[in-house]
Amino acid sequence: MEQSVDVCIIGGGAAGLFCAFHAARKGLSVIVLEHTDSIGKKIRISGGGRCNFTNYTVKPEHYISENPHFHKSALARYTSHDFISLVQSHHIPFHEKTLGQLFCDNSSKDIIAMLLHECSTVGVEIQTGVSISSIEKNEYFHIHTHTRDIISRTVVIACGGTAIPAMGASDFGLRIARQFGLKIVAPYPALVPLLWRPEDKHWSELAGLSVYVETSASSAHFKENMLFTHKGLSGPAILQISSYCKGKHPFFVNLSPNHDLAESLFNPQHRDQSLSTVLSFILPQRLAKNICALNNYQKPLKQYSKNEIEHIISQLMHWEITPNGTEGFAKAEVMGGGVSTDELSSKTMESKKVKGLYFIGEVVDVTGWLGGYNFQWAWSSAYAASKALV
Repeated sequence: MEQSVDVCIIGGGAAGLFCAFHAARKGLSVIVLEHTDSIGKKIRISGGGRCNFTNYTVKPEHYISENPHFHKSALARYTSHDFISLVQSHHIPFHEKTLGQLFCDNSSKDIIAMLLHECSTVGVEIQTGVSISSIEKNEYFHIHTHTRDIISRTVVIACGGTAIPAMGASDFGLRIARQFGLKIVAPYPALVPLLWRPEDKHWSELAGLSVYVETSASSAHFKENMLFTHKGLSGPAILQISSYCKGKHPFFVNLSPNHDLAESLFNPQHRDQSLSTVLSFILPQRLAKNICALNNYQKPLKQYSKNEIEHIISQLMHWEITPNGTEGFAKAEVMGGGVSTDELSSKTMESKKVKGLYFIGEVVDVTGWLGGYNFQWAWSSAYAASKALV
């Protein structure tokens, strides 16, 4: 049994569904093939079930790629405000959290329902539980599934990356890219908790403690909460910096980004107090006591020299941490790396080597920061591809 279509989209997530209804609006016949039993699984769990669907401020520097210019075109042609307008047209209530992050008031299911409604109004066919055995190309693409063969003039790979395999994530998109001779930037877990080295595991005593910090690596800086865990470090500030240190390179933590430590530690009124007591005015008490115990800082402040206090301030503002890896793709928000942008048109997302083959969303080597940026890349890259499908 065969079925012929204009566009076959592999992957029923954010990018795939978004591309599908935009392509179908042009009068194209579109089928979406999803290998799991339901569409939009990662949308459903995102943002704690409320879907951080975009950000008020989206700039190219909010993304990591071997080509820092590749994503500029797509992001400019379909902006976060364009997607916000779509959400508003469906009367979906939403709110802003910190740093421009936008979440549904009710549930991420509202975004899924919106995408499905848009698909249904233009006749997009969606098939779930579809196992694809192979994709071949002669004059047209032949997609072989366990139930039928689909012949399509174009194929859009929108099946995401390898992050969160429990939700059905796989390397299928990367395998297809390799099959057709496209270069891959080595995948890595991004936006992921980091692990302690054996010599640093004493910090696990602070598991459950959250502190507002600034993390930094290279030119990247993030002011958000950091969470101590039994295994290592997590929280938004750590997830953000993990995409830069990749679980192996050193990064820095400023434990008091919004407080003048010198003003407190050199304050004459604090001279007779212990360092632990003074630090407890600035840091969580558990953290202050742990730092002082580890470094044997037990004396009153007046017994420390100016150089010693300056050294302590430097320690607290430039805590250097070298992680012992990450918690892996199982805990990563997204996959970093992917299909090399050298292989794709930045305007259309089409393969330069294989006419009619497109890659969009997470499978491409464009990784956003935490805060709605990866969803915006899904919408923008999908829109770019849909405009090129004819």
